[in-house]
Amino acid sequence: MTPEAPDGTPGDRRISRKSLLKAAVAASAAPLIAGGGVALARDTGSAGSPLAPTPACDDGDDPTPPQMEGPYFKPASPLRTVLVTPSTPGTPLTVSGYVFGRACRPVAGVLLDFWQADANGAYDMRGFAFRGHQFTGADGSFTLTTVVAGLYPGRTRHIHVKAQAPGRPVLTTQLYFPGEPRNSTDPLYDPALLMNVRTVGSGRQGTFDFVLDVDQQPDPTDPPTDPPTGSPGTWAVGTSYRAGDGVTYDGAAYRCLQAHSAMAGWEPPRVPALWERG
Repeated sequence: MTPEAPDGTPGDRRISRKSLLKAAVAASAAPLIAGGGVALARDTGSAGSPLAPTPACDDGDDPTPPQMEGPYFKPASPLRTVLVTPSTPGTPLTVSGYVFGRACRPVAGVLLDFWQADANGAYDMRGFAFRGHQFTGADGSFTLTTVVAGLYPGRTRHIHVKAQAPGRPVLTTQLYFPGEPRNSTDPLYDPALLMNVRTVGSGRQGTFDFVLDVDQQPDPTDPPTDPPTGSPGTWAVGTSYRAGDGVTYDGAAYRCLQAHSAMAGWEPPRVPALWERG
């Protein structure tokens, strides 16, 4: 996920529209609001320090950067989301996330073709072990079940992927693991392509959100451009709030935690990532 860069003043961390959309999309499946904030896919590295931002769909940056295909790609991989069996050697790994377009809206039906080395660093060139393709769901989500890719000479750990939205060009790129010693020596390594990875039991869980160069119409729920309504100090749709601003809503006082433009559905009691009561 793309953590948002500070906006020039300490503590003024702009919230990503993509993050809130993602939270809304997944709310019925698994809560993303925890501890008073939105749980972002790429909040922190394995040591708890912030990761460098990946290109975001909502701040004018480029989409997810491409990388070389490499010599081990094979076309016509099987349609599957699970690349292993219960007896497959290696550290279990699941990778999940979303695919967004340039307007921060999920893209359904995106072809994602993954391939990687096995736990020993070898690619299967005779068959289709550790190869498979899938399509994002209606909410733009995907999940891959595999093992942590092994090392081989000259490269750090990585997973290859091709991503193609319907009727659009193919993005070929690679995903990387944080905290790997070879990240600093691999000439292809790009920190913008780091997954967020954590250890869960005997396995690992990784997350990454792709941003494809897909034009999208603004969402009808985007903040309106009309002048804000409501009396001074009262929360109102269309108002631009800064961190520290105080408002009242339904008779209660709230303090703004992150700079944003208010829209319907982001009323203070409903978004603890944006507003703190008191």
